[in-house]
Amino acid sequence: MMPGDGVGPEITKALLMVINTVSSREGLDLELKTAEAGDAALNKYGDALPKETLDTIVQSDACIKGPVGETAADVIVKLRQHLDLYANVRPAKSFPNVPSLKPNVDLVIVRENTEDLYKGLEYELSAGVSLGVRVITHRASQRVARYAFRLAEGRRRKVTCVHKANVLKVTCGTFAKACRAVSKEFRDVEYSEQYVDACSANLIRAPDAFDVIVTTNLFGDILSDEAAQVVGGLGLAPAGNIGDSFAIFEPVHGAAFDIAGRGIANPTAILLSASMMFEWLSERHRDKAALSCGRRIRRGVEAVLSEAKHLTPDLGGRSTTLEFAERVCRFAGE
Repeated sequence: MMPGDGVGPEITKALLMVINTVSSREGLDLELKTAEAGDAALNKYGDALPKETLDTIVQSDACIKGPVGETAADVIVKLRQHLDLYANVRPAKSFPNVPSLKPNVDLVIVRENTEDLYKGLEYELSAGVSLGVRVITHRASQRVARYAFRLAEGRRRKVTCVHKANVLKVTCGTFAKACRAVSKEFRDVEYSEQYVDACSANLIRAPDAFDVIVTTNLFGDILSDEAAQVVGGLGLAPAGNIGDSFAIFEPVHGAAFDIAGRGIANPTAILLSASMMFEWLSERHRDKAALSCGRRIRRGVEAVLSEAKHLTPDLGGRSTTLEFAERVCRFAGE
């Protein structure tokens, strides 16, 4: 667990309460190690991602992290590329008593996670002239597309490929061609394509029409924030950075320095991220107790949102971060 910066230590403290509750209830034996990363680590060690932290992560079965501040590129972007966590999975789902543009939104954005402009290949050619290199490969596009199609097979069997190949003919063209090729391997999954600008409008107009969206790194980063807002805000948005042998889970939202230290941050996003983590661990290790832990967390969060008596201020309530978590523990432990 990496607590991170800003509200990170507060929401990870809440998460720890919930993890202890569900793991105790299911008899799941966990060893939880804490590692430092982010702005505070940079100030303390001169490195936002110290070697000791990286070693701890690599030696673990999975990682869950809180948000970090200005050093995000030096922490999570670096980890995604170093550990080859090629699929960034971001669900957006309507919840009870949470304002949503439509009552039955249930979609997942699968974002390629290792290349695109986030490779960080930027150069200043001369005064006032800068260059950014966009890297899109067939291999990376193909494997994230396969992940999206496999995910869709367990859902409503619809995949929408989002790109801008009418303008970015080479880079987005490569991504689109890879997705089309993969679609032929999954004849039982409905396949369609949208340009990213049209998709951004359709997420507002008809978000309930989407099932699984697969797209490039930058487009996915933007669209997933939009999708989170469609169903109530970033405080509800979980994410998983998933590779073939390792995964890191985290809330989509940032460090929220403006409310840090006040104890009012909504822990829902990191709780749902932990639910995703336990489900991933269950699948990877064939561990039924881990699966039950994930389901308990999700059930607890949904129960607290449904009763609408212990909501955090961002959802119109007055509960603190820890009060919300304590209520989740009550329902998750039943």
